[in-house]
Amino acid sequence: MSERIRPGDAGELTFQVESQHAVSFDPAMPPVLSTPWVLWFLEHAAIRALSPRLGAGEVSVGTEVELQHLAPTPVGVSVTCRARVVAVDGPVVSFHVEAHDGHEVIARGFHRRRVVRAAGLARRVAPKLPPA
Repeated sequence: MSERIRPGDAGELTFQVESQHAVSFDPAMPPVLSTPWVLWFLEHAAIRALSPRLGAGEVSVGTEVELQHLAPTPVGVSVTCRARVVAVDGPVVSFHVEAHDGHEVIARGFHRRRVVRAAGLARRVAPKLPPA
């Protein structure tokens, strides 16, 4: 399982901030990238770091996030998100994550994921599904 994952493994994702990614809860705010979207893209950078290392039937699930959103990024600007493995403890993989908008670091933090069997996850979810 996670023995194939090593510290230093990394994933990267670049995206352009669109209006759907902007803060929407306050009309007085300028159209800037919202924290939940920063987190979403950083998590997907971590997924990219793990995906090539997972075995058949394995997936990873996020279990912990600590994030500092440090600077605003307006709609139209490109952002690069990076996730680097810093520790592996059995199925638990820890990442340093960082996002940069070409001008400055806009977010930085820590993310932890757990490698699990997709079938086992499906079994845990099944009792919570509404009746068909």
